[in-house]
Amino acid sequence: MINLNITGHTVEKLEDPFGLLSGDRYEFFLQLEIDEEDELYSEKGIGLRVIFVMDENGEKITNYHFYERGTEKVLDFALEEDEEDLIIAYCKENIGE
Repeated sequence: MINLNITGHTVEKLEDPFGLLSGDRYEFFLQLEIDEEDELYSEKGIGLRVIFVMDENGEKITNYHFYERGTEKVLDFALEEDEEDLIIAYCKENIGE
């Protein structure tokens, strides 16, 4: 399990110019603090890009990936269920910024 400590973020509402998608979509870039002992750790820092959706069915993550900050290199790691719940809660709290 990755110990997710979110230290900051940027968020942008994604527009659906054709009106094909239900609900609202947001792109979050989360800055994470990762313990040096964790296999995900990088001296450059780690980020998490999340596509967060709010619609009539509730809130969910439709896409995400970890990346190395500075190089933007995508890292092949997955969120565990409890981590995904934490990210969803964080996104809900910070949607209006």
